[in-house]
Amino acid sequence: MLVLILGLVVVVLDQLTKLWVRGSFIYGGEPHAVVPGLLNLVYVRNEGAAWGMLGGQQLLLVLLSFAVLIFLAVYRRKVLSPTFDHRIALGLMVGGICGNLIDRIRLGWVTDFLDFHIGAYHWPSFNVADSAICTAVAIYLLSSLWHSRHPLKHSVDEPE
Repeated sequence: MLVLILGLVVVVLDQLTKLWVRGSFIYGGEPHAVVPGLLNLVYVRNEGAAWGMLGGQQLLLVLLSFAVLIFLAVYRRKVLSPTFDHRIALGLMVGGICGNLIDRIRLGWVTDFLDFHIGAYHWPSFNVADSAICTAVAIYLLSSLWHSRHPLKHSVDEPE
């Protein structure tokens, strides 16, 4: 249940923020500083995956998203432990994939708007779904490392 609730929260937050950006900013317009020298908001359309890879390959990206969701549904018990942290990671991952998948199917691109920069260096723009996916991977990797080194110190915190 935790996985579904968290996934749904990510999808709703992702879609609401993207809707707000599309309605409030001009596509390709000037960035709006939130924290000068660090964070801007800007309306960007990403027709690819992370960092624009596979740009223009929407059908491939949609199929890949569905394949990952199916993989996670079928093999989650083999690749994830039933610990609380792995369930959090799964919920974030599923919500993030679904949030971007909705954009790809509805619009043909993903709406990005968070523009972090330090000096002249800019990270590629991203969104709530991208943040959830990256956070999920970090939680999974760090907790897997922790659990492999401390096998007796973790237990199932909550039934599925």
